[in-house]
Amino acid sequence: MRLVFGLVLMLGLGLAGFAVYTAKGFIEGKENQLARERAAAAKIVPTLDVYVATRRVVYGERLTLKDIKTIAWPENAIPEGAFTSEEALFSKGKDEPRTVLRTMELGEPIMAVKVTAPGEDAGITSRLTKGMRAFAIKVDVTTGVSGFLRPGDQVDVYWSGSSNGNDVTKLIETNVQLIAVDQTANSDRSDAAIARNVTVEITPQQVAALAQAQATGRLALSLVGAQDDTVADANIEINQRDLLGIVTQQVVEVEQQEVCTIRTRRGAEVVEIPITCTN
Repeated sequence: MRLVFGLVLMLGLGLAGFAVYTAKGFIEGKENQLARERAAAAKIVPTLDVYVATRRVVYGERLTLKDIKTIAWPENAIPEGAFTSEEALFSKGKDEPRTVLRTMELGEPIMAVKVTAPGEDAGITSRLTKGMRAFAIKVDVTTGVSGFLRPGDQVDVYWSGSSNGNDVTKLIETNVQLIAVDQTANSDRSDAAIARNVTVEITPQQVAALAQAQATGRLALSLVGAQDDTVADANIEINQRDLLGIVTQQVVEVEQQEVCTIRTRRGAEVVEIPITCTN
């Protein structure tokens, strides 16, 4: 009996130890799983629904409900000007959609800078900043950068004409924004074409300056690099003498000393004799 009792006791102790070990492992596993879930939850970024394009949309197209959808977007990475509600995107109703100003690819967020106001066409007026004016400049293959100008580019404007009797070329405006080339305001145009005129966005004061410059001389455009944020020196000016290296010689006037003489006759000859001037 004692032997049986001892065996039962040892078996009971073994089972109890095994049960404790199993429970401990289960509890530790649950604790690890809970810790992993807490760590994963801490990494979850809050999102917000943002409207994106359901297909490639290009300049001039009307943006309708079938062209957009919402996707979850990280709240701290939403692009500036993106639409997060249908009421904001179609603020005047679905019958007055916005018009695309810049090409948007599939899945790209719809942003205010890439569409017009509700019901507006993709014309020049929709591209003008408040307080700015549109002004047309005549160009050709040489003054228009060989046809490589596109809406959205920035240019410096040079004036060539006559000033104070000299032929002069002077920088008169810097970093001027182009909003149209000929009759197109599509900034996605990639082909080079010789333009006859370009339209720039400038202030009313600049309009007066460029109108006077265009009436009294010839304007030429110089394309500014896309990543160039520098401003050219507004005092850039060169005339024909500076271009050819002609040095103007100064005429020095030499004061002549006054000479006084008296005339006297010596026989048939009249002789002038210098004397000291008294006056």
